[in-house]
Amino acid sequence: MTVNLLTINQQVHLNQLKRVLLIEDNHVNRMLLSDYLGYCGFNVKSLSKGTALFSTVNTFQPDLVLLDLKLPDIDGYWLLEQIQKHPYLSKIPVIVVSAFAFKADQERAIHLGARRYLVKPINLAALMMTIQEELACHCI
Repeated sequence: MTVNLLTINQQVHLNQLKRVLLIEDNHVNRMLLSDYLGYCGFNVKSLSKGTALFSTVNTFQPDLVLLDLKLPDIDGYWLLEQIQKHPYLSKIPVIVVSAFAFKADQERAIHLGARRYLVKPINLAALMMTIQEELACHCI
Protein backbone atom coordinates (compact mmCIF):
# COMPACT_ATOMS: atom_id res chain seq x y z
CA MET A 1 0.00 0.00 0.00
CA THR A 2 1.33 3.44 -0.87
CA VAL A 3 0.44 6.68 0.78
CA ASN A 4 0.25 9.87 -1.23
CA LEU A 5 1.11 12.87 0.89
CA LEU A 6 -0.02 16.30 -0.13
CA THR A 7 2.70 18.81 -0.79
CA ILE A 8 2.66 21.97 1.31
CA ASN A 9 1.34 23.90 -1.70
CA GLN A 10 -1.55 21.44 -2.09
CA GLN A 11 -2.29 21.66 1.66
CA VAL A 12 -2.26 25.45 1.58
CA HIS A 13 -4.58 25.43 -1.43
CA LEU A 14 -7.06 23.14 0.37
CA ASN A 15 -6.91 25.23 3.55
CA GLN A 16 -7.61 28.48 1.66
CA LEU A 17 -11.10 27.21 1.17
CA LYS A 18 -11.58 27.07 4.96
CA ARG A 19 -12.41 29.98 7.25
CA VAL A 20 -11.26 29.97 10.88
CA LEU A 21 -12.64 32.42 13.42
CA LEU A 22 -10.16 33.01 16.25
CA ILE A 23 -11.40 34.55 19.50
CA GLU A 24 -8.43 35.43 21.70
CA ASP A 25 -8.05 38.50 23.90
CA ASN A 26 -4.26 38.34 24.29
CA HIS A 27 -2.80 40.43 21.46
CA VAL A 28 0.42 38.41 21.10
CA ASN A 29 -1.38 35.04 21.14
CA ARG A 30 -3.97 36.33 18.67
CA MET A 31 -1.31 37.67 16.32
CA LEU A 32 0.83 34.51 16.46
CA LEU A 33 -2.06 32.11 15.94
CA SER A 34 -3.55 34.25 13.21
CA ASP A 35 -0.23 34.50 11.39
CA TYR A 36 0.46 30.78 11.74
CA LEU A 37 -2.97 29.78 10.48
CA GLY A 38 -2.68 32.26 7.62
CA TYR A 39 0.73 30.81 6.75
CA CYS A 40 -0.90 27.36 6.67
CA GLY A 41 -3.37 28.71 4.13
CA PHE A 42 -6.49 29.34 6.20
CA ASN A 43 -8.65 32.42 5.82
CA VAL A 44 -8.50 33.75 9.39
CA LYS A 45 -10.62 36.37 11.11
CA SER A 46 -9.48 37.20 14.63
CA LEU A 47 -11.46 38.87 17.39
CA SER A 48 -10.31 40.20 20.73
CA LYS A 49 -13.82 40.19 22.20
CA GLY A 50 -16.22 37.30 22.45
CA THR A 51 -19.29 39.51 22.12
CA ALA A 52 -18.32 40.16 18.48
CA LEU A 53 -18.83 36.48 17.65
CA PHE A 54 -22.51 36.69 16.73
CA SER A 55 -22.20 39.66 14.37
CA THR A 56 -19.04 38.25 12.78
CA VAL A 57 -20.46 34.79 12.10
CA ASN A 58 -23.08 36.18 9.72
CA THR A 59 -20.55 37.99 7.55
CA PHE A 60 -17.50 35.71 7.84
CA GLN A 61 -19.30 32.32 7.96
CA PRO A 62 -16.50 30.35 9.63
CA ASP A 63 -15.93 26.65 9.11
CA LEU A 64 -14.37 26.39 12.58
CA VAL A 65 -14.00 28.51 15.73
CA LEU A 66 -10.96 28.64 18.01
CA LEU A 67 -12.09 29.99 21.36
CA ASP A 68 -10.21 31.18 24.42
CA LEU A 69 -12.32 30.80 27.56
CA LYS A 70 -10.94 33.69 29.56
CA LEU A 71 -12.13 36.80 27.77
CA PRO A 72 -12.42 40.31 29.23
CA ASP A 73 -15.93 41.03 28.00
CA ILE A 74 -17.72 37.69 28.33
CA ASP A 75 -17.37 34.30 29.97
CA GLY A 76 -16.18 31.72 27.44
CA TYR A 77 -18.31 28.99 28.99
CA TRP A 78 -21.40 31.17 28.62
CA LEU A 79 -20.42 31.80 25.01
CA LEU A 80 -20.22 28.04 24.40
CA GLU A 81 -23.75 27.68 25.81
CA GLN A 82 -25.06 30.43 23.53
CA ILE A 83 -23.43 28.87 20.49
CA GLN A 84 -25.27 25.60 21.16
CA LYS A 85 -28.62 27.44 21.31
CA HIS A 86 -28.31 28.69 17.72
CA PRO A 87 -29.13 26.11 15.01
CA TYR A 88 -26.51 27.43 12.56
CA LEU A 89 -23.79 28.13 15.12
CA SER A 90 -24.13 24.77 16.84
CA LYS A 91 -23.04 23.07 13.60
CA ILE A 92 -19.70 24.92 13.55
CA PRO A 93 -16.99 22.97 15.39
CA VAL A 94 -15.47 24.86 18.32
CA ILE A 95 -11.97 24.09 19.55
CA VAL A 96 -11.17 25.62 22.91
CA VAL A 97 -7.63 26.93 23.32
CA SER A 98 -7.26 27.87 26.98
CA ALA A 99 -4.82 28.20 29.83
CA PHE A 100 -7.37 26.49 32.10
CA ALA A 101 -5.60 23.16 32.51
CA PHE A 102 -7.78 21.37 35.06
CA LYS A 103 -9.71 18.32 33.92
CA ALA A 104 -12.92 19.86 35.27
CA ASP A 105 -12.47 22.87 32.96
CA GLN A 106 -11.96 20.59 29.98
CA GLU A 107 -14.96 18.40 30.83
CA ARG A 108 -17.17 21.45 31.31
CA ALA A 109 -16.20 22.90 27.92
CA ILE A 110 -16.78 19.59 26.15
CA HIS A 111 -20.12 19.19 27.95
CA LEU A 112 -21.10 22.69 26.71
CA GLY A 113 -20.37 21.80 23.10
CA ALA A 114 -16.65 22.25 22.43
CA ARG A 115 -15.40 19.57 20.05
CA ARG A 116 -11.82 19.63 21.34
CA TYR A 117 -9.84 21.27 24.14
CA LEU A 118 -6.19 22.32 23.86
CA VAL A 119 -4.24 23.68 26.81
CA LYS A 120 -1.87 26.64 26.37
CA PRO A 121 0.91 26.82 25.52
CA ILE A 122 -0.22 24.82 22.54
CA ASN A 123 1.83 22.66 20.24
CA LEU A 124 1.29 24.11 16.77
CA ALA A 125 1.55 20.72 15.07
CA ALA A 126 -1.11 19.34 17.43
CA LEU A 127 -3.28 22.39 16.76
CA MET A 128 -3.01 21.89 13.00
CA MET A 129 -3.79 18.18 13.28
CA THR A 130 -6.81 18.93 15.49
CA ILE A 131 -8.12 21.56 13.07
CA GLN A 132 -7.68 19.26 10.09
CA GLU A 133 -9.45 16.39 11.89
CA GLU A 134 -12.40 18.57 12.89
CA LEU A 135 -12.76 20.06 9.42
CA ALA A 136 -12.60 16.58 7.87
CA CYS A 137 -15.32 15.35 10.26
CA HIS A 138 -17.64 18.25 9.41
CA CYS A 139 -17.40 18.24 5.61
CA ILE A 140 -20.77 17.14 4.39
